[in-house]
Amino acid sequence: MHRAMCNKGDGVSAKLARHRFGMFRVEDGLGRALALAIVCGAFVSLPVLSVFASFWQASESADTLQHLIATVIPTALMETALLGAAVVVGVIILGAGTAWLVATCEFAGRRTFEWALLLPLSMPAYIVAYAYTDYLQFAGPLQSSLREMFDWQHGDYWFPEIRSLAGAAFVFIVVLYPYVYLLARTAFLARTAAMMEAARSLGQTAWQTWWRVNLPLARPAIAAGALLALMETIADFGAASYFNLQTFTTSIYRAWFSLGDRVAASQLAAVLLVLVLALFTIEHRARGRARFFTPTASQRPAPRVVLKAKRSAAAFAVCLVPVALGFIVPVLLLLRLLLPAWQTVDWVRYAQWLANTLVIGAAAAMVALVAVVSLAYTARSTTRGAPGVLVRSAVRLMSLGYAVPGAVIAVGILVPLAAFDNRLDSVVRAAIGVGTGLLLTGSVLALLYGYLVRYFAVAYQAVEAGLTRITPSMDASARSLGSTPFDAFVRVHLPILRPSVLAAGLLVFVDVMKELPATLVLRPFNFDTLAVVAYQMASDERLGQAALPALTIVVAGIVPVTLLSRAISRASGVDQRE
Repeated sequence: MHRAMCNKGDGVSAKLARHRFGMFRVEDGLGRALALAIVCGAFVSLPVLSVFASFWQASESADTLQHLIATVIPTALMETALLGAAVVVGVIILGAGTAWLVATCEFAGRRTFEWALLLPLSMPAYIVAYAYTDYLQFAGPLQSSLREMFDWQHGDYWFPEIRSLAGAAFVFIVVLYPYVYLLARTAFLARTAAMMEAARSLGQTAWQTWWRVNLPLARPAIAAGALLALMETIADFGAASYFNLQTFTTSIYRAWFSLGDRVAASQLAAVLLVLVLALFTIEHRARGRARFFTPTASQRPAPRVVLKAKRSAAAFAVCLVPVALGFIVPVLLLLRLLLPAWQTVDWVRYAQWLANTLVIGAAAAMVALVAVVSLAYTARSTTRGAPGVLVRSAVRLMSLGYAVPGAVIAVGILVPLAAFDNRLDSVVRAAIGVGTGLLLTGSVLALLYGYLVRYFAVAYQAVEAGLTRITPSMDASARSLGSTPFDAFVRVHLPILRPSVLAAGLLVFVDVMKELPATLVLRPFNFDTLAVVAYQMASDERLGQAALPALTIVVAGIVPVTLLSRAISRASGVDQRE
């Protein structure tokens, strides 16, 4: 009896020990999650809070702000609004129109256009602007040939000015329409035969069916794509600056570099950030209210309309135009610029620019992957209670960085880092008589910080998609074999995640290669990347020398577009079978 009581006591003690251990484990998990959430939240919030904190120093920039309000801001508001409206209308027409043709019609070249319509995504807007401006400007080959052919002089004829608001809208439309195409095509493919038959049984014509059934089905996707294109347009600096437009982004740089007022630049950045976050909120709420219908395997997709003869040729031409304007023609124009300047290329300097770009891109990808994998793995392991809420909140907060323009991130990082460096220099100088100078401002660390804030969401989405392939049974099997969580991660999770991790790193690497505003402001002295060099040379009208760095960026941009195209082809494999 005594032995039984002892055994019973031992069992109770074991249960209490397990309960206490469970409490400690929960508390430890809560502490780790809380620490992670605080660090991540502060990491991303610093650039945002620093630009809003500039309003506490309004007296320091009162004169500059009055000058900007009187001369710059009204024009910036007007041109930003007109440019954004034109781009939204254009990308909806091009993106939704081509998506409708590819998703619902059968015509010559449809399968090729299915992925080719994504190619303009590999072309940064500022590079397309360089190519078209050189060819279409007054001194360009086209107008020069027309004057020589018809013996015209300046003022004898009218030709559209490429360096204008309309020219900038054209460039943004042909580069950004794939956002609408990609989302709208998926929505149009969700049509089922039952929907079309029900509409016809109610006496609806083909036009009425499109207007009352197909368009409402795709409207949320079209709106989401158009808003993404609008946010990209508002955040752009390279193309808008090259076209001499006074947008909000170019006004930030003008206040900082031309007027030398960092406070005024921060205040303009805060206004731009509010505008972008408002657009982001509208897009998020629109997707939140939308309910997408995905046909099951038992539901037949709506058959494609087979186009013949003239209609097939017309559909082919409609799909070819945006691909040609957004990718083929700019590449050919860049090659035309490069060939005459090939013999004058400074290969030593080009190798240095390329090395800088590759090194900073690889470093940014590594930093992003470490942060993303750590946070994604923590979010997967911590799903319940307060720790799960904290980690998910941290992920959402860090994902907002992709919606923030590079100019805002650059200003938001540079201001607090400069204040820290100046304070540290004064303290050390007072203590030992020797200053520290600028340790963080204009350093590689500041540049990597900006890249991480900007592109965290890009890498996180890819890694999170890979984590969904790891089932709870895999974790249970690993634990039953005595593996620690770290062992399970290295030996089980990481091999499964390898493709997703590589894809995430590649996406960040290519985005860093193309990034211009943040790199232009945060880069160390005499540290030039391909994007910075292409912008500087094009600004100096040395377009022949800018062609090689620009083409290098384009070639790198084709890689993620190819991966996306392959994913689309795999996803629509059933749809493509006749």
